[in-house]
Amino acid sequence: MDEEQVGTPSLGGEVGTSTRWKGPNGDQWSSAGRRLARWREDSRNADQRLEEIAADHLSTLHETLRADRSAFGLYDTACAAGERLAGALGALGALAAAGAESEDALVARLVSEVGGDGGTLADAAVRRGMAAAVRDVRSRHPELDDAMGGGAGGGFTWDILCDLYQVFFADMVGEFLRSVVAEHVKLAAPVLIAADPESRIADWVAEKVADLVPNPCEESAEATDLAQGVDTAQSVVDALQDPSAALPKIAELLVPRAVGKVLGLITEEITGEEGAAA
Repeated sequence: MDEEQVGTPSLGGEVGTSTRWKGPNGDQWSSAGRRLARWREDSRNADQRLEEIAADHLSTLHETLRADRSAFGLYDTACAAGERLAGALGALGALAAAGAESEDALVARLVSEVGGDGGTLADAAVRRGMAAAVRDVRSRHPELDDAMGGGAGGGFTWDILCDLYQVFFADMVGEFLRSVVAEHVKLAAPVLIAADPESRIADWVAEKVADLVPNPCEESAEATDLAQGVDTAQSVVDALQDPSAALPKIAELLVPRAVGKVLGLITEEITGEEGAAA
């Protein structure tokens, strides 16, 4: 497992770097782990059952955080990382357009700036989530390779940056649960190791929650339409139509909603109204 080695925390506790984390405690986590231990890749409906196990882990994480928002330090760490990512969006586009750094250097810079150098499991999940988000966005946007290389017309377009923002929060949750599942796999070894269920579960979780994250570009477009539809000063409309000025700020303002949604702290009822879970 290529995760960082961290200590064994109680819920919400800080962790050190001297011992390996053994996973979260509690009956629901243990139940999810036992279900994974019984899973076999060659069994009937194996893919469907693995998705159900992934859903179990995601649901357990959400319920844990609803009971204690400080659990694992995940909420505060994700919010701080999201704010750093929002602040980096404009600079990232300028660097890519100028071709001032290599592709690897840009990725390393982004992971470092957003993830920081903290030693908690949440910090590690943020760093791996940022790297995974870059990989996922590159698969969606083949033109990103030229942009990161500073080629002709290089630079990140804002739709790419907004996708990166959305995917980051989803991948961060997936990477956190990858660490949890990896510990469960160790207990079930050697049967599950070859099947690599932690990667498949992380990917499923990230895909499941990605659509919950608000998109800064879409929010900016809605704000612009609203500003144009009322008696609004032209300077305000112009500011909203300038992505380099408006989108990083909008992205920052959206961070609490993005984190709340992917961590299950904000839910949408059937009526469409949002409410913070108790």
